[in-house]
Amino acid sequence: MEGKFSPAQIPRAFYHALEPKEQTKAFRDELVIFGRDLGTRAFDGEKERPEGARRGMTRLLAFLGLGLAGFVLLTRRRRRSNGNRKSQQRGRTSEDFGAFVERFVIPPPPDPSLPLAGLTFAVKDIFDLEGRVTGFGNPDWARTHEASSCTSPVVLALIQAGATCVGKTVMDEFAYSINGENKHYGTPTNPSAPTRVPGGSSSGSGVAVAAKLVDFSLGTDTGGSVRVPAAFCGIFGFRPSHSTVSSTNVIPMAQSFDTVGWFARNPSILSQVGQVLLQQSGADRLPHHILIADDCFKFLSVPCDEVVHSVIQVAETFGCQIDHKNLADYINVNVPSLQVFMEKDCQEEEHLISTLHAVSTAMRLLQRYEFRNNHGEWFRSVKPDIGPGILERVQEALAVSEENIKYSVAARSEIRSAISDLLKDDSILVMPTVPGPPPELQTKGIMLDDFRAKAFSLLAISGMSGCCQVTMPLGTYDGCSVGVSFLASPGSDQFLLNTVQKMHSSLAGKATTF
Repeated sequence: MEGKFSPAQIPRAFYHALEPKEQTKAFRDELVIFGRDLGTRAFDGEKERPEGARRGMTRLLAFLGLGLAGFVLLTRRRRRSNGNRKSQQRGRTSEDFGAFVERFVIPPPPDPSLPLAGLTFAVKDIFDLEGRVTGFGNPDWARTHEASSCTSPVVLALIQAGATCVGKTVMDEFAYSINGENKHYGTPTNPSAPTRVPGGSSSGSGVAVAAKLVDFSLGTDTGGSVRVPAAFCGIFGFRPSHSTVSSTNVIPMAQSFDTVGWFARNPSILSQVGQVLLQQSGADRLPHHILIADDCFKFLSVPCDEVVHSVIQVAETFGCQIDHKNLADYINVNVPSLQVFMEKDCQEEEHLISTLHAVSTAMRLLQRYEFRNNHGEWFRSVKPDIGPGILERVQEALAVSEENIKYSVAARSEIRSAISDLLKDDSILVMPTVPGPPPELQTKGIMLDDFRAKAFSLLAISGMSGCCQVTMPLGTYDGCSVGVSFLASPGSDQFLLNTVQKMHSSLAGKATTF
């Protein structure tokens, strides 16, 4: 081979410096030559054997050499792959709180004047990155899908704005849980409460920010998958108005609810990211009205009076008018299509739970219907290995019928209109993000079911209305962060982020142990 080294002449140090593809070719050629030499030596001293037979045996042994090369290379690759998986698992446990499924660096343009220059971020393993397989939280999904041919425009926008992408994060399988537990890739460790779940489905993204591994991170939020991890891990999380931020090259869960959101440890970075992705005018104005959802605070398992009092005190210092609202009553009057989902013959004191639970029921029905339409064929053909809890939800989705879908769609339209009207004139709705501290790891049964039912009754308000929502930490209870949410009307995203940024320093001063 003119102009190239013979494989036998390649020094070991040079061989190991080659690219993997070059190593493979060099090693393969070396074994082929070995086979040919073996064939030649096999006939030394047997000149009487016909030349054709000599050539045939040489080719046979060369072929065997090539087969041996394939076997050795396959063994090497498997050892290397297993070694990488073990080292990544060790790394997740000891170095990165189990937040990452893959670490790498995608650098930004070398311009220190860019708005996000010097900041690092990670992305949930639901966003496409060119040349990498998007895993969707499940190894069978990763196994049956090719590497992405392009990168999510949201990720590109952040890199072009100066931020450095440093890896992909663990998520709940198929984005179908708010717990944050994954049987295949492990459960990221909640830095603020290590014995409790980190929240999902954007678990790794929330943990990476809370553990100070990155400055901010991307997640998706369909039914609560940014807001829950943020509340559980004691950081800021933002769910934008529906369809405000591009979901192109993001695997859909249920697209009429899916949003691209993000996490940060402070409201300043949360707002900086928003200025890049939202492209909305900042609106330096403050809200005219702060609406306290009194009935929603009754879901809290922590003393709610002090939480509400802290918010009211701060809002009044900014000149905001305080109004108290019974959200269940308001929805019950303005969303007639919801009656289909109401529990029959409920007692008067159960009215709150019944109404908000009906909102959640309508949302989750439509979510299951869209999930089945998006991915049902893949589940039926691949029959993937799925963890407990998520398996049952996937089975429910695959079995869902079209009955009551039209009522879900009608209820969503009515809720969007009603909540938009409630929050007009720069009003902000204040409510708890989740009903209490995160459940302990591996909690099962009635306790977990009850927590999830209450959580979705709160989380479904933004999902069904299309509102933007910020969750922020406000004190602690039982050693866990207490998350409080501000909601604004659809399209008021930058206004909401700016409001949170202005009020937070005062709210932080009121934070306490409840």
